[in-house]
Amino acid sequence: MVNNKKYVELLWHGKYDKIELGNKIPIERPNLPFQVVETINKPRLKDLESGIFAFDPLQVYPENKYPPNYPKEWKNLLIWGDNRFVMSSLIKGDPQAGILPMAGTINLIYIDPPFFTGADFTIKTKVGEEQIEKAPSIIEERAYKDTWSGGIASYLRYMYERLVLMRELLTERGTIWVHLDEHVGHYVKVMMDEIFGYENFLNEIIWYYPDNFQGNVNRYANNHNIILVYGKSTGIKLNRIKILLDKPIKRDKRIWDKKKGKIVAARDENGNIIYELFTHKYADDVWTIGQSSVSKAHSSEYLGFDTQKPEELLRRVILSSSKPGDIVADFFCGSGTTLAVAEKLGRRWVGCDLSKFAIQVTRKRLLDIHNSKDLLSNDSKKKKIYGKPARPFEILNIGNYEMIYWKDREDEYLAFMLKLYQTQPLTGFKYIHGRKRDRIVHVGPLNAPVTMEEAEKVVLECRANNFNKADILGWEWSYEVNELGKELAKKNGIDLKLIQIPSVNEIKSALVGFDLQLLKIPDQIVEKELAPHIKFPEVAYLEIEKRVNGKEVMLEITDFQLPPTFELAEIAEKIKDSRELIDYWAIDWDYKGDTFHNQWQSFRKKKEPKVEYEARHKYMEPGEYTIMVKVIDVFGTDTNKVLKVRV
Repeated sequence: MVNNKKYVELLWHGKYDKIELGNKIPIERPNLPFQVVETINKPRLKDLESGIFAFDPLQVYPENKYPPNYPKEWKNLLIWGDNRFVMSSLIKGDPQAGILPMAGTINLIYIDPPFFTGADFTIKTKVGEEQIEKAPSIIEERAYKDTWSGGIASYLRYMYERLVLMRELLTERGTIWVHLDEHVGHYVKVMMDEIFGYENFLNEIIWYYPDNFQGNVNRYANNHNIILVYGKSTGIKLNRIKILLDKPIKRDKRIWDKKKGKIVAARDENGNIIYELFTHKYADDVWTIGQSSVSKAHSSEYLGFDTQKPEELLRRVILSSSKPGDIVADFFCGSGTTLAVAEKLGRRWVGCDLSKFAIQVTRKRLLDIHNSKDLLSNDSKKKKIYGKPARPFEILNIGNYEMIYWKDREDEYLAFMLKLYQTQPLTGFKYIHGRKRDRIVHVGPLNAPVTMEEAEKVVLECRANNFNKADILGWEWSYEVNELGKELAKKNGIDLKLIQIPSVNEIKSALVGFDLQLLKIPDQIVEKELAPHIKFPEVAYLEIEKRVNGKEVMLEITDFQLPPTFELAEIAEKIKDSRELIDYWAIDWDYKGDTFHNQWQSFRKKKEPKVEYEARHKYMEPGEYTIMVKVIDVFGTDTNKVLKVRV
């Protein structure tokens, strides 16, 4: 924080709490491990060296075409989780995940945070001709919307903590661009003077969108946002941005007059003003960029994301404050506009969002980036296509490794899960852990998938004790459990449900304001503040048929069923094929039990609202292979399966 200059300080309720006025606010700085869950557009090194697999050229960006100062070993990062924890952990790094300490390494940060307007995280999507709305998850509801229940003070605390961490991530010559509106722009300006220094303020950009025709009978329509621009140090200069004019204009030529010390009109030897034909102008602090490119269903940019921003807006931001190979970050990445533009302009990037749906929208956008518009073409009327794949990137979670709290504490782990699932503990059984109303409950292992053998033991113990309804809770699931486990249970007269334990991110987000580790939560908080808000969904049913012909393997999704929910109830009968609920699926044809490597994928697009249901792959060498299939539904929920195949 900058404290060597005098500034006007913004105070709010609870800013210092019991801390003596004038001292710095303590910022929580957890150092949580990252979990790499998917690597995209980067084949395993040994696969490239051996030539065992042939790779789609649209998935591998040629390294000889990277910008000169773009490290070949770099992989861009798309992270799901609370950005406060993400940024704190990035500052310190995580060698196990291949992330070096990033303090002082980011050249440009752009954020479009919530504007203290009660953000609505309702997911809206179409299946066939039917519109579906899904209520926000607890991680979105609690960490954004409910946080503001403390009023503007809670919002300002939220922003303060994050801006301090962002400053630490910036290089000394780095800049930060903060996108705001009239609700909080004035407050955040004063706050940024304190954190970054009044003397490091560079610009207030007015983004004016003239095609917003909203009416308001009481006041003038809101047709602009602001972007506050600060440097981390003094003397930083922004790059000049040329803007192509709709039509050339004739204007007097301007030159600098040293004697007068100002810009004047150029004149010829006879004293006549010299006129020139201008096709470009340089951007000033008012950017007139319409929203039509992202607010109309027929727009090529539109992704159905309510807060989506135009690529032209981010193009100007990134060109103003970075050069190819620099690192650009967006810690509220939403639909991924910043990341997509950074990718197309040859910058490295780091993106983060709390919404799993946002991560999925961004993933698809980057996978389809070769079909998007080019941003370096000098002729905007020709709408040149970018035509290149995204460089390698990883999708990561943060927080899931907090399960280390339960390592070697199985009794405490079981007790916590039973409380969270609102279950009465039972003793005297080997595989039955509790009862929830008329259903028996078994809690699966902490660091391993629930296997068919485990499900069979639960079923047999239920039958031996005349229990006819059972729930098995699990973090992960072996391939055959959903099909064979339920079939076995049915033969034994037992109604079996497979229940997905929510991620630790989801659980922790419901504890906003309590600042407690999972093992230290009092029973009354679990019962009153946590359990009522945590959802335990049933595992989706995924059926995959495999066929082998020599060295070629064909996989076909023959069935995909989501458990019945309120959101699906109204349209369930109207969906002709339940597979239409699949938004994306990908295959790792030689899964090694490590990070999932996306080697083939199909996903819904605006012009292609259904995925392909078949995938083929020809192996170069005979042998036994493990295949992992990742399916994501229209609400952003993962379903994974592992298959064995011999060719």
